[in-house]
Amino acid sequence: MQTEKEKMMNGELYLSGGEDLKKDRRKAKNLLHRLNITEYRITKNARLILAELLPNSGKNLYIEPPFFCDYGYNIFCGENVFFNVNCVVLDGNKVTIGSNTLIGPGVQIYTATHPLDAVTRRTHEMAFPVTIGTDCWIGGNAIICPGVTIGNGCVIGAGSVVTKDIPDNSLAVGNPAKVIKKLNQDL
Repeated sequence: MQTEKEKMMNGELYLSGGEDLKKDRRKAKNLLHRLNITEYRITKNARLILAELLPNSGKNLYIEPPFFCDYGYNIFCGENVFFNVNCVVLDGNKVTIGSNTLIGPGVQIYTATHPLDAVTRRTHEMAFPVTIGTDCWIGGNAIICPGVTIGNGCVIGAGSVVTKDIPDNSLAVGNPAKVIKKLNQDL
């Protein structure tokens, strides 16, 4: 029989109140409190906190506090990834962010979603992975919805809501975000 955590990672209906998940969220919240309140500046201690919170991240990860996530261990960052202030990553499933990607202030990345059926929604939720390619720039206050893949070399305009996949080397803006221009990049 699958654990609630396994169901969550498989994109199936799961109970978020399972003891294993509550324990993992509590650990993340304690680390986030230390990062966002106690340290608040990127110091040696803050880098140690980030290494524990986000163990699947590459070199030169930089997060400008405050930062918020559910678990941390489901966030996989390449090298030289930058998060500006007030970012939220609901990482009930895997969030993959490629190297040299810039995440603007107030960006929200959601893997979590809920059933449309009201009765099921009372107790269960789901989570679908999000992928952001290498060399991307996600503009401030953009929202990336569950299950979305953003290709390499993309720019997502500030305030955009990404509800569908965005192909490589695209400029996408709006709500919902639409590709308005192909970017000529030699990556």
